[in-house]
Amino acid sequence: MAKYSDIKGFTVQTLSTDTIASQAAGGTWASAPNMNSARGYVGGAAADSGSALIFGGSSNLTEYYNGSSWAEQSDMNSPADIAYARSPIGISTAAIAAGGGSPYSTNTEQWNGSSWTEITEISTGRAFGMASPIGVVTAGLVVGGFVSPAGSRTANTEEWNGSAWSEKNDLNTARGYNAGLGTYTSAIISDGQGVPPGFQISDRVETWDGTNWTEVGELNTSRARSVAAGTSNTDGIVFGGATSPSGDSANTEAWNGSAWTEVADLAEGRMRSGGGGTGASAITAGGDDPPASLATTETWSAPADFVQLQQGQLFFNSTANAFKETVIDMPGATWASAAALGTGRYGLGGFGLKDAAIVFGGSAGSSPYNRNNVEQYNGSSWSEIAEINQGARNTRGTGTTTAGLKFGGEAPSIPGQLNQTETWNGSAWTEVNELNTARQQMGAFGSSTAAISAGGSPTPTATESWDGTNWTEITEINTGRSSTGYSGSSPQTSGLIFGGNVSPKGQTETWNGTSWSEVSDLNTVGTLAGGSGSSSVNALAFGRNVPPRTVNTEFWDGTTWTEVANLGTGRYSGGSAGASSASALFAGGVSSTFNPTATEEWTADLGNKTITAS
Repeated sequence: MAKYSDIKGFTVQTLSTDTIASQAAGGTWASAPNMNSARGYVGGAAADSGSALIFGGSSNLTEYYNGSSWAEQSDMNSPADIAYARSPIGISTAAIAAGGGSPYSTNTEQWNGSSWTEITEISTGRAFGMASPIGVVTAGLVVGGFVSPAGSRTANTEEWNGSAWSEKNDLNTARGYNAGLGTYTSAIISDGQGVPPGFQISDRVETWDGTNWTEVGELNTSRARSVAAGTSNTDGIVFGGATSPSGDSANTEAWNGSAWTEVADLAEGRMRSGGGGTGASAITAGGDDPPASLATTETWSAPADFVQLQQGQLFFNSTANAFKETVIDMPGATWASAAALGTGRYGLGGFGLKDAAIVFGGSAGSSPYNRNNVEQYNGSSWSEIAEINQGARNTRGTGTTTAGLKFGGEAPSIPGQLNQTETWNGSAWTEVNELNTARQQMGAFGSSTAAISAGGSPTPTATESWDGTNWTEITEINTGRSSTGYSGSSPQTSGLIFGGNVSPKGQTETWNGTSWSEVSDLNTVGTLAGGSGSSSVNALAFGRNVPPRTVNTEFWDGTTWTEVANLGTGRYSGGSAGASSASALFAGGVSSTFNPTATEEWTADLGNKTITAS
């Protein structure tokens, strides 16, 4: 009998579970036996979920977990007032506890698997410092914490070489109640409390390369008093902590070396707990769920083997007895608030990606005072960069943060419409050959060297193609319009314009490189929508002036528009960026005011969809 692969010409892999985005994405927390003594402010050390050492807290007690039960061990030598909020290094059978107490102590003790011994003290007395084990007893770090005068936070870093401590380069941001993971040459410090006054929780994260600390991608949830687990600065998890002085968290986030992702929560929110391990196998015990101290324990496990989630992959799930395909989960996509623009405005131009975008021009208020300032987004914050040469609103752009194109728009002068074109090289704007027809509020897609400009005011059917040097008039759109939405990326052989000052206002046209075709209308008509997409078969339309302004978002699949999750703030005439329907950015625009700073990010994750025969 012929095999399936013989008939179809390919083999579909068989899996017992669906594919997942990462190992941590498949992880879960499970309850484990309670400690003998409930307490918070503890230190903890663990190599994985199978064993752990918890010490200090409101006493100098020590407990050891063997994977099935807890047993009390020899007490620490430190008095109870020093034995809390200590910085741990190591694993359950070989650990170091440094600092702690009130007043803040330099006391340091080493655990050999059966007893504690006092060893060389750290140089800077501290408590509430790095709160997860980093390294082994012969090589580790103690970082941050609270120091005298009372309440001050430190950026100080000390390295242990097995016999002595030495000062290393400081953190970029002083903090206490911070979490840490990794080794003495490859570590992460996350979250914590900043400089007083007040609680001031943080989402700031820094990585250590053995010499220097570098700020990297921020946590999704600001916190302090959390715990971390992981073996390097490219992989690990942070869990629990406090989101307010008395508000604990169950949130868990996973780090893949470049970004944080929310994964399975703890069963019980807790702060000031102990624990450690790896990104695949970890433990946490004790801590506080205000006002109560905890004896409960939870263990984290993630699949040892997993298949990376990849768009378009086919597989057979043997457990579900079903063929599946990995696709973009548009119904599950959402908008989320992001960092505010530095200068609120509407009528912006924009280009780039969700986490690497540029917006430029626009107006603030209801006056025609047009801006020439430019802001760049790095995925976490906006910063001012080199200004465009000609301030304009209702201008358009294509490209990336290192190679972009800005063209057309409206100037304060009469008649106002611009044909001016500028290129961006990552550091400066340069004026180049102009559009043949001056206009504003047109559709635009492509790259810095291959772009399309379609429609606009006052010449609503004009369409031009950019080849990197010159604009050339090409086949006009079928129905003239301005204030249109648009999407499409490089090359300029596939794109989309939608809505605008046209009847009906939801009308959509696609470009195939040589001609325009009228296709299905938007469900919600309007003008000045934002857009993101890679082609005429993959696009997103969001916001618009109906009027009034709307939160509406629609997904284009090449045939029809489908309503998906709404914007958080209804608006139109903002700056948009994004290369697909799965990833987009919308900044500024007209909302309840003419100068909003609001920015939102759209994210559609991949999902596994059962294939059904028809």
